[in-house]
Amino acid sequence: MSHFLTRRLTYLGYGACALAGCLWGTGFYFGRLALNEMSVEHMVLYRFLFACLGMLPVMFLNRVRLTGGEVRLLLVSAALGVPVQFLIQFHGLDRTTVSHASLMVGAMPVLLAAAAALFAGERLDAIGWLALFGSTAGAALIVLGGTRGPGGHGEPSLVGDLMVVASLCTALAWILLSKKLMETHSPPVVTAYTILSGTVMLAVWVLGPWIMSPLTDSAATPPPFLHVSSTAWAALAISGLLCTATTTLLWNWGIHHVPASRAGVFLNIEPALGSWLGVQLLGEHLGPYAWLGGGLILAAAITLTTRGHEPEPAVILE
Repeated sequence: MSHFLTRRLTYLGYGACALAGCLWGTGFYFGRLALNEMSVEHMVLYRFLFACLGMLPVMFLNRVRLTGGEVRLLLVSAALGVPVQFLIQFHGLDRTTVSHASLMVGAMPVLLAAAAALFAGERLDAIGWLALFGSTAGAALIVLGGTRGPGGHGEPSLVGDLMVVASLCTALAWILLSKKLMETHSPPVVTAYTILSGTVMLAVWVLGPWIMSPLTDSAATPPPFLHVSSTAWAALAISGLLCTATTTLLWNWGIHHVPASRAGVFLNIEPALGSWLGVQLLGEHLGPYAWLGGGLILAAAITLTTRGHEPEPAVILE
């Protein structure tokens, strides 16, 4: 491969990672728009139904045969990566603000580094552990900046912020499990099958009570459809097709053409852009604790992802 072509692919790889980070940064904002008109369960289901439309071509063009053990591992990974993670995360968003939730997600690169050190045998030096401590302190400051009540659409809450953190821990468990599948199958294939199978589980969880309500005589809420505004449908389509399907494919392609330690820094676009959207477009306010905590999280993430000692990042599902 010529030097010119190699450099071009490198620049395109950086561009793909940067675009993925920007699109991920809008995820909470579009989720909030949809949550104004429907429950968390229905919003997440519609988002992933749109994401499946984007992943169907990947599945059809990359037919694979999984062993029994791989099928079991895929199902566990899909359950953690789609219904469990996203229902917890967006129930948290429903109880806090877009700005707070976005800043909490900024801890993800640091959590990945810590998980690699604890479970994958990767070494984390003194600066790495210091960055981990700083990120943890930043998350604590953001939580302290919220109220102690149940929270709502206009204010942060301790419960909401902690639920977002819990969803990140669930995402880490999904990543560690899915890495085994990626030893024998390509990341886009694993991602497509995870999204499709996880969406089936999500549909059963959300629609099951409503489908069975005539037999159980329960008052289950039907999924909203006719009275959903065009704004909410557009937000759901963008969340599924762009913020989930397209971003994951862009990220997976990008990290195959740029150094892994440099690609990780683009994950930090998500919390920065997400918190900015919350402040500028939704009229949210960040207190001094949140600003300080967000700065610590971003500084820790940038420190870890630019020093060149991190393991190859796993596929990230957003």
